[in-house]
Amino acid sequence: MEVAFLFPGQGSQEPGMLHDLTPGQGTEAVLREISGTLGFDVLSLDTAGALKSTIGVQLSLLASGVATARHLLSRSIRPSVVVGMSVGAFAAAVVADAISLSDATKLVRSRAEQMEGLYQAGYGMAAIIGLSESQISSIIEGVTTDSQPVFVSNLNAPRQIVVAGFVRAIEEVLARARALGARKTELLRVSVPSHCPLMESVAHSLDQQLQDMEVRDPKCIYISNIHARAVRTAKGVREDLANNIAHTVRWHEATEVAQQLGTQIYIEMPPGHVLSDLARDNLVGVAAHPVSSTNLEWLVAHVQH
Repeated sequence: MEVAFLFPGQGSQEPGMLHDLTPGQGTEAVLREISGTLGFDVLSLDTAGALKSTIGVQLSLLASGVATARHLLSRSIRPSVVVGMSVGAFAAAVVADAISLSDATKLVRSRAEQMEGLYQAGYGMAAIIGLSESQISSIIEGVTTDSQPVFVSNLNAPRQIVVAGFVRAIEEVLARARALGARKTELLRVSVPSHCPLMESVAHSLDQQLQDMEVRDPKCIYISNIHARAVRTAKGVREDLANNIAHTVRWHEATEVAQQLGTQIYIEMPPGHVLSDLARDNLVGVAAHPVSSTNLEWLVAHVQH
């Protein structure tokens, strides 16, 4: 059975997530390498206080994703496809052996630091459930201005869409979405307007940093956030890692591409289960499982069988 590894993005974090990882030499090696690159213990980043910072969140997600995936690899579960949402793309690229863990750590730290410092107040993101991309784009056209911009940032499912930008503009978009029949609208606990042109300076910086790093052709198919296409070259991986922060994440289309490539089982790295829920709810005929300490052995036995 063809397997896809899914790597979550910001919003899935939870206190203690690194301390809950499956113990073993592989996990310890990942944590040790990341800590060595950072110059401090990465295990200090999964406290409730540290996870209030974009930096703590994104580095913890990188560590959790790579450590869990490498444990699965050690148990002979190998993906034919890797897909990472937003910062999860860096863990996906490491697992596909397109970039080293050390370089990914440097990039994620730089990315998070720049994101956190770019907009101090007044910006954010929100989720809208029950309207299509075209409906939300039409609403945005009537709301966005140069001084108070708002953009479509994540296409998580055909009718589960995230917007990003100036909070006052977002609130007007949500009000109009409710009037148009949206089932649910919610401001997210995110202070950074990710995946829109407001992050172009971060994308440019990451592109410059990647020019000085070795990026290789992935050993399995890497699916991009930006284009929702199968990527088989170092150039394609480099483009996606640099630029996904400033472009809409086409998540649903990415998972559809994985299915078209023959994926039957989607395995979501911890923490959380949002990505496996999305796959299960929106893709017909697939199995989707989040990895946790309670189901790991069952999952290994099930997938190997």
